[in-house]
Amino acid sequence: MSTAGPSPTTMLVPDFPFSYDRWLSHPAGLGALPEALRGTEVAVVGGGMAGMTAAYELMRLGLRPVVYETGQLGGRMRSVPFPEDPRCVAEMGAMRFPLSARSLFHYVGMLGLATRPFPNPLADCTPSTVVDLGGSRHLVRSADELPGLYQEVAEAWAKALQERAELSTVRDAIQRRDTETLKAVWNRLVTEFDDQSFYGFLATTPAFRSFRYRETFGQVGFGTGGWDTDFPNSFLEILRVVFTEADDNQVQIDGGAQRVPLGLWQHVPADPVHWPAGTSLASLHGGSPRPGAVGLRRTAGGIAVRDAGQEEREYPAVVYTPHVWTLLHRVDCDPALLPAAHWTAVERTHYMGASKLFVLVDRPFWRDVDPVTGQHVMSMTLTDRLPRGVYLFDEGPDRPAVMCLSYTWNDDSLKVATLSAEERLRALLARLAEIYPDTDIRSHIISEPITVTWETEPHFMGAFKSNLPGQYRYQRRLFTQFVQEGMTPEQRGFFLCGDDVSWTAGFAEGAVTTALNAVWGVLHHLGGAAHPANPGPGDLFETLAPLELPYA
Repeated sequence: MSTAGPSPTTMLVPDFPFSYDRWLSHPAGLGALPEALRGTEVAVVGGGMAGMTAAYELMRLGLRPVVYETGQLGGRMRSVPFPEDPRCVAEMGAMRFPLSARSLFHYVGMLGLATRPFPNPLADCTPSTVVDLGGSRHLVRSADELPGLYQEVAEAWAKALQERAELSTVRDAIQRRDTETLKAVWNRLVTEFDDQSFYGFLATTPAFRSFRYRETFGQVGFGTGGWDTDFPNSFLEILRVVFTEADDNQVQIDGGAQRVPLGLWQHVPADPVHWPAGTSLASLHGGSPRPGAVGLRRTAGGIAVRDAGQEEREYPAVVYTPHVWTLLHRVDCDPALLPAAHWTAVERTHYMGASKLFVLVDRPFWRDVDPVTGQHVMSMTLTDRLPRGVYLFDEGPDRPAVMCLSYTWNDDSLKVATLSAEERLRALLARLAEIYPDTDIRSHIISEPITVTWETEPHFMGAFKSNLPGQYRYQRRLFTQFVQEGMTPEQRGFFLCGDDVSWTAGFAEGAVTTALNAVWGVLHHLGGAAHPANPGPGDLFETLAPLELPYA
């Protein structure tokens, strides 16, 4: 336990409050392998943020990671340049990152990537925000300017968190990295709220007795906007986001989020073990990863990986980073790959759907001022209409600018899933014309729309995992799978990671931290160890382990 003075909030997740950022930055490094094992090949399936983190750190330890990737490196950190101006990108997946994500920003800083504040609703960098609900439109620049109803709802939310979820106590414990207090409070909350949905929490909270409050909160929400599409999910999922400030103080990566995983692929470590100076993941692979993995089976010597070209290689350890649903049908899996209880957890995993549509426009015309009203002709927009969230990105008055005309989740995402990109654009522009009747958005568009629906992406089948009520036990199985002493020898050596295995799915920080769990797992599996002065997540597992709820 640490009770040093308070510091800024980190994503010190209360289920397993291990300080990954401190493990990464410690001068002793992450650990060491027996010298005879240096250069050993280990497989890393998936080239997203988790895969690149795991592969990069395994390379630094002196192993030879072999990366398998079905599509392009980056995964859901996918930044698509507009052909009309490749300096401008559409962020199809991850696009905003909380400053509390200290482990992610370890790599952002290492790569020298610049960031800037993300234009969320009511953010200081957002010129103005329009809240359009029930046909009523309000333009504001700060929370203080919101109508009385919205302020009452915000106060009700703050009151509910304080009275029923001990917000101040938990935030203080996170800032102080006081793991003893944090776990004591959190374990009580897990017991109380595992079976409670987000909506159920609101409906049973006196401050939200009014249905109108609950409806308004669902549309306007907190932090980045409305959360009604999360209403069916476990309330624990929401608490983790709130406690770690994951929905606040967010930034974007200049040039696109995909620069982070691509940067790890190309980065040359200053202090590699075993490898000569100048070695990178890209150089170890001749510039390209291996084709995607289509088969996994256990062998007498480890685990065999078969790629899309039908070449099979055997490894003593495999790190698996894609969505776990891909193990059910995208990859031909040996049932012995995981214990039966873990297969059940894979089957029960629940994914959130999400859609986006981006266009490039000639200039940031939304900053124009209407001579009649004296207001901006358009603003960042939250609405209960089809677009739901509209985000505006500009690089200055004389450059093309990017509009995210719609960012939707779950049922709102499914409403457009069967539409072509052009059909989506027409529908969205029609709804936005109801909010901005005097603004001709289409006249400014200079590109074809770029769109994604993550639930129809074959190797993702959803944006990210989000547990339903009662699924904590399944989540615990998947997260703790990297600690394998309790498994039989023939069940070891296969390590799950990625943000859907983490406690904070949908955040790149969860991809990074679970990848670091897998790195510790591989190190331990091969006979290595973390430095005594810098113990890893598995070394402190018994002290920090997530609460184990009764199964009977």
